[in-house]
Amino acid sequence: MAPSTPTYVIGHKNPDTDAICSAIAYAAFKEARGEPGHVAARCGNSNARIDAILERFRTPLPLYLSDVSPRVHDLMTVNPYAVSLGATCAETLRLIDEHHLNVLPVVSSDNRATGTITLAQLGHFFIPRLDEPRAMRQVRTSLARIVKSLHASVLHVVEGDRLEELFVRIGAMDIGTFWKISEKDNIPAGKSIIIVGDRADVQRRSIELGIRALIVSGNLPVDPAIVQLAQDRGVSILVSAHDTATTGWFVRTASTIEQLIDTKFVALNPDIRIADIRKKFAQNSPHAMMVTSEDGTLLGILTKTDLLKPVPTRLVLVDHNELTQAVPGADEVTVAEIIDHHRLGPMATPQPILFINEPVGSTCTIVADLYRRHGLQPTPSLAGLMMSGLISDTLLLQSPTSTPKDAEILAWLESHAGIKGKALAELIFSSGSVILASPPDKVVRSDFKIYEEDGVRFSVSQVEELGFDNFWQHAKDMTKALADLRHDERLAFACLLVTDINTQNSLMLVQGDPEFIRRISYAHVQQDEIFDLPGVVSRKKQLIPYLTGVLKEMTADGDSPAARKKTAAPFRR
Repeated sequence: MAPSTPTYVIGHKNPDTDAICSAIAYAAFKEARGEPGHVAARCGNSNARIDAILERFRTPLPLYLSDVSPRVHDLMTVNPYAVSLGATCAETLRLIDEHHLNVLPVVSSDNRATGTITLAQLGHFFIPRLDEPRAMRQVRTSLARIVKSLHASVLHVVEGDRLEELFVRIGAMDIGTFWKISEKDNIPAGKSIIIVGDRADVQRRSIELGIRALIVSGNLPVDPAIVQLAQDRGVSILVSAHDTATTGWFVRTASTIEQLIDTKFVALNPDIRIADIRKKFAQNSPHAMMVTSEDGTLLGILTKTDLLKPVPTRLVLVDHNELTQAVPGADEVTVAEIIDHHRLGPMATPQPILFINEPVGSTCTIVADLYRRHGLQPTPSLAGLMMSGLISDTLLLQSPTSTPKDAEILAWLESHAGIKGKALAELIFSSGSVILASPPDKVVRSDFKIYEEDGVRFSVSQVEELGFDNFWQHAKDMTKALADLRHDERLAFACLLVTDINTQNSLMLVQGDPEFIRRISYAHVQQDEIFDLPGVVSRKKQLIPYLTGVLKEMTADGDSPAARKKTAAPFRR
């Protein structure tokens, strides 16, 4: 049986072909291995190249996830125990005791949240202040509820379902003294409940005065003449199996909870981020908060204890291992596995995980090799998708990141996909220009990754084109969009690498720290921010090592952007 919460297999932000295809293929691999519940996902938009590949192999886009931050609905208790407005203290106490609860939601007849009640509130009711003796005897209930709480025998009852304010007295005094005290408290006889044993004089006098109900304790017999008198005077008469003191306590538990509930409760939307909710659970905040729909219907309850539960969301990261590149919220959920071919980033996990990181040209190479090693034959579509990721990342084995293993795996995939690598490469690389198909702000976020080195945050985006004509036509707009990206993400600098697939050369557009740009050793082309990078096609193996080398050089000279940032005001556009 598949788990109720899926494990999402997901690539980096602004995914490229390898990230999309490896996510699809690895999710299918897990299913083929008998590990259900894996769902291919993405945390960015598609592009013309990815769309052409997926259309060729008749595969839908993976599920889009913009944020995996834990939400209230991930940790709340669904369908919690609750009591109605008309419930008695006894019913409420029974639920709290049986299920070890600290708080109970109170709902209306149509399950709308109306308030909460806690054991402390009930305790204040059962042990009121000593300077309020009248409150100690007052109950709001019905005779039917008293019968239910006492499991009493009914000898005669009048309007048993009427909800009313009543006062409880014990008939333990001399008959003269007993009623004088009642009159002193100004309690009408019609609102009085008298609990007495087999004292016929008190029973008779109480009925003659027109009390609301007489409860005979100890399961003692009642003279038929007393019963007849009660019937004649319209007085209800019940018999309790308990002693007088216990009977008095049970009558008090028959009180309804309406006047005890806290109606100033906090209602949460189930989609609120848990990180935001933690702030609401301050030291003096309520132990629990109710979760409701827009119309107030109770959906669940979230307690402070619930916040300690493990988050059910699980991720398998493919084609990246740095949290700066991962789907937002990845640092708040469980990263179960990582399948990657990039440098190791600063990530810590609370427990050991499966981490496969190989120095090959693409993540699809690693995934395809898993199929091969486990004796699993991919479908032609899956084989074609893995070929696509491999070809895109290695530029059909022409990139310096390519390895003999990539060539070996590509040949193995060709035998299952029913298409040759060269033919598939023609489809991939002629599937449209990213620069022409997208606005500048989308282009500079195409295959966009953020890195951090020695306290310096920077980004590198990459697009692959057939020649540089399209770039030069839009260079000015690209420059402005890259400057905006750098500002929005608060980066020291941002780079856009434009790679010509035909010539295996690249241009690099840079925006940001002037001293860093000054230290770039490649030749300028037309503008100060654009550099010619002959033979550079790999961000991972060629450009990132070069950029981090420049940063280390600046740090050694005491001129790191991170050091200057501490002494300078925040940059502005």
